[in-house]
Amino acid sequence: MKSDPIVPEPAKTSIQVIERMVALLDALASYSDPVSLKELSRVSGLHPSTAHRILNDMVITRFVDRVEPGTYRLGMRLLELGNVVKSRLSVREAALDSMRSLHKKTQQTINLSVRQGDEIVYIDRAFSERSGMQVVRAIGGRGPLHLTSTGKLFLSVDEPKAIRSYATRTGLAGHNKNSITDLAKLERELSLVRARGYARDNEELELGVRCMAAGIHDDTGKLIAGLSISAPADRLQEEWLDDLVQTAAHISATLGYLPAA
Repeated sequence: MKSDPIVPEPAKTSIQVIERMVALLDALASYSDPVSLKELSRVSGLHPSTAHRILNDMVITRFVDRVEPGTYRLGMRLLELGNVVKSRLSVREAALDSMRSLHKKTQQTINLSVRQGDEIVYIDRAFSERSGMQVVRAIGGRGPLHLTSTGKLFLSVDEPKAIRSYATRTGLAGHNKNSITDLAKLERELSLVRARGYARDNEELELGVRCMAAGIHDDTGKLIAGLSISAPADRLQEEWLDDLVQTAAHISATLGYLPAA
């Protein structure tokens, strides 16, 4: 008599782990007070040992706080990440119409970028084929802080120690002969950015492309994004600068920013 074939248990996948993490986070979110391991195990349907192991990992990464032995609550990292997502979503919504208007007036590419670590990330763009310039960075593309106009805005609000740390981490790698690869020169450039209130990229990232950027601030005054105009190097017009600065200021005001008197 043949025995039934033994079917191996499915291996635990990373997706299963994520599902269990989400189950625990959802369980924690349903309580206003710290929750016991026993209760979390019951609500999530996870074995206590499994729930305990995953909760320990989430405590280490600050997604969960251990209030006292055996009780847990949602961690501050979720709030931090939520605020990042909120700011990026709201700035895109607030900026879209203004970006389109600025593009219509200049007929050049208008970029909306945010900082992520040592790079900027392009999160939206207004452009057309008539601009005469191929878009060199797609939405979701990245660029080094020290080689981009928006990146310089973000570096300009860093403390001197943070700027030196950035230079050490990145080595201030260049892309071409115009790239700023010297710390002293970068510091002088950032001083100009602070004094002027806007930043420039003079073919430092891409030969043949120049950019200028103005900052967008949220209701707390924090720099959360940069609005920039990219154009062929021989077509960038200085009169666009006032329009750029005013557009960035309008977006900031929409987000609740009140400049200091």
